[in-house]
Amino acid sequence: MKPFLFSLLIATLTSCSNPKKATVAVNPLNGTWVTTKLIMGGNELPPAAVQNQKLIISDSNYTYIAESVDKGVVKYSGNKMDIYGKDGVNAGQHFTAIYKMENEILVICYNLAGNSYPENYETAGKPTFFTAHFKKE
Repeated sequence: MKPFLFSLLIATLTSCSNPKKATVAVNPLNGTWVTTKLIMGGNELPPAAVQNQKLIISDSNYTYIAESVDKGVVKYSGNKMDIYGKDGVNAGQHFTAIYKMENEILVICYNLAGNSYPENYETAGKPTFFTAHFKKE
């Protein structure tokens, strides 16, 4: 009788187990991004302007390396970003932005005034807007 009860217990426990593994959503923007293009006032800046610039995203934290290092927090809602500078030249600043991925290129349009989200990726006639293109390293 004991072997039967033991077999029944094992069968019950294995049938009640959940074979699904817990999955954690990974932010597709995580990683190191090299700046390939900057557009301000509708004009692309010369390649020297983006030389040696990198954006590093790790979930809700970012580091931007250019002439200096800027660190902060980014919050996402759909294709919108709220960027809060914590360390560096943008400490205490709040910027709004929209972003998209196109053919493995990350495109972010920033509003440095932080008072509204850009409606598109155009910067002509918008002095507080700039668009940056990044390629994953």
